[in-house]
Amino acid sequence: MNPSASGWIKKLLNEVSETMYAQTETNEFYNKLKQAGFIYGSNIKVVLDIVKPFDFTEEERCKINLLLTYYFIYKKEKPDENFTDSLIRYYKAISDQKRSFFEELFGDKTSDSLLEKMIHKRIHIDDNFITKSFNYFLINALLFVDVLGYQRFLRDEKNIRKYVNKLESSLETIVFSVIDNKSEKTEYDDNLIRLFEESIRHKNAKLPSYSNAVSLINEPLEKLYVIDLVCMASWTDKIIDTEEREFLYRLKTDLSLNNEAIAKSVDDINAFYDEHKEDVAFLRSKNLAQSFYDNSSKVVSKLITRNSKRLIKELSESKEAMSLLAQSTQRNLSDEEQKKIQSQLLDIFKSIPSLAIFMLPGGMLLLPLFVKFIPKLLPSAFDDNRIDDE
Repeated sequence: MNPSASGWIKKLLNEVSETMYAQTETNEFYNKLKQAGFIYGSNIKVVLDIVKPFDFTEEERCKINLLLTYYFIYKKEKPDENFTDSLIRYYKAISDQKRSFFEELFGDKTSDSLLEKMIHKRIHIDDNFITKSFNYFLINALLFVDVLGYQRFLRDEKNIRKYVNKLESSLETIVFSVIDNKSEKTEYDDNLIRLFEESIRHKNAKLPSYSNAVSLINEPLEKLYVIDLVCMASWTDKIIDTEEREFLYRLKTDLSLNNEAIAKSVDDINAFYDEHKEDVAFLRSKNLAQSFYDNSSKVVSKLITRNSKRLIKELSESKEAMSLLAQSTQRNLSDEEQKKIQSQLLDIFKSIPSLAIFMLPGGMLLLPLFVKFIPKLLPSAFDDNRIDDE
């Protein structure tokens, strides 16, 4: 199952239908979403390990987790309508038709295809490849707001867009209240502010007061989510100072929660960040150039691996490129030789749709990365130091 190719939703739902995950209790499923990183905006793995282990990108894990969460809610609410159709109607209901980024998709005649495009659009903060590569944050951090909206939609469609807008604004008020109360802001705080600001769908909306924001948080999942977001906002090198702790306990009282709920939320984010500190973008202190190179390296390596057979076939028909790539494993290529490879590789990339990123403006920056990874796929005779996996 490849979430970056068409038909992935049908394939995923077919696999999920054979599992019993829908019988999982709601609170347990939510906790599994936290462990997967979905609630924290950093998808480390697939929730409940429903999909067989595969080298997915974070974007792909996010797509899978979002759809599985929608499907979990759908199974719990048990509506009469088809899952895909209900989710499409929900997205249409909450979008602003005058300026919706889904607008150009609504003409798609196939439900599965339309939903795939909607989800792809929704998970990104910015859908421009080069901008995303330089952006510290690739994935929308407030996707669970959409899930809460879908739960409400299945129960009552009335004023659903107003509900989603108010919920998002309330979360913004509460989270920013925590950060604003800090005496000194760290790099983590600045990164988190940027992450939330970029993830908010309705820009420049008038924010409610704290009391009004809290009064709108009533459902069990809403309460768990807002506490986890506040813990994210409070977390700085595993230190929650006196003011932040007071805010948490004030929120606990306002939401009618117990001490155990607060303690668990704090423990959960500490455990997640401890285990995955190197995998969470806004915990790493890297400059933009390094972030671009790291993100690009991951994308390129996965694309090459997935298209290895086709690439080798195409390369075998380009003797000069094949020879130069083989030599690149033993020496640095000259500028002229690299230009020859670039010219021939661009022709190859045209024949493989998933490698179309190389054809975009700035795509030439990825060619050195391709030269770095491709020798691993060449016959072993070209690489004396190649060690085959057992």
